[in-house]
Amino acid sequence: MQDHQDHPTLAIRGLVVRRGARTTIDGLDLSVAAGEVYALLGGNGAGKTTTLDVLLGFVAPAAGDVRVDGLSPARDGAAARARLAYLPENVALYPYLNGIENLQYFCALAGIRMAESAARDLLLRAGLQAASHNARTGTYSKGMRQKVGLAIAHAKHAKAMLLDEPTSGLDPAAANDFAQRIRAAAQAGMAVLMATHDLFNARQVADRIGILRAGRLVAEFDAHAVTHEALERVYLAHARESAVGEAA
Repeated sequence: MQDHQDHPTLAIRGLVVRRGARTTIDGLDLSVAAGEVYALLGGNGAGKTTTLDVLLGFVAPAAGDVRVDGLSPARDGAAARARLAYLPENVALYPYLNGIENLQYFCALAGIRMAESAARDLLLRAGLQAASHNARTGTYSKGMRQKVGLAIAHAKHAKAMLLDEPTSGLDPAAANDFAQRIRAAAQAGMAVLMATHDLFNARQVADRIGILRAGRLVAEFDAHAVTHEALERVYLAHARESAVGEAA
């Protein structure tokens, strides 16, 4: 794992986000280096998706500095997004187009011309079996749609990938396969930030794990050093504190 403090691909310093009178992100410091997978754990309302939206340039910070490969998403959103791949919980594809056609279409939107042979190679690299390439994506499972999303990320030569609840709804075999694909993307030099509820997958795929509560990073772990039991204990303790705070 590379030194995440030395010119990280994703860098967040002192981030504050407000929605009206409510502070949703409160002084967040977080960085992800090339070749690293960072899992951001937290319950609903913790601020995980808002953090991703700031990196995408969809939400403006009230304070702090945010960089994507050195660019500010708030000031240069299009250029910053060109360096990012984003996989939401449910990857939206055109259901009447097949896998190759979807990949070619989304590449064209990014100004990339994609030959059919190159599209097939990228889909195979992302784990989509050749027999599915010509099938309409309306017939795809969630895991298959995610693989098209991964192929788009590789086609863009994205510097970083943002994932929002990527394993929600996947069976254990599909979740394990997806984890291997994410590790391969990181090993190829991509920085990966994954927002998730899934403690098991976080330990399986990540290098570092952070716990976000009420917009604050309240704990951080080396994923290879923390046990599942210790991670679960800390995560549940913060979840209980959040519940008590909301009730009060």
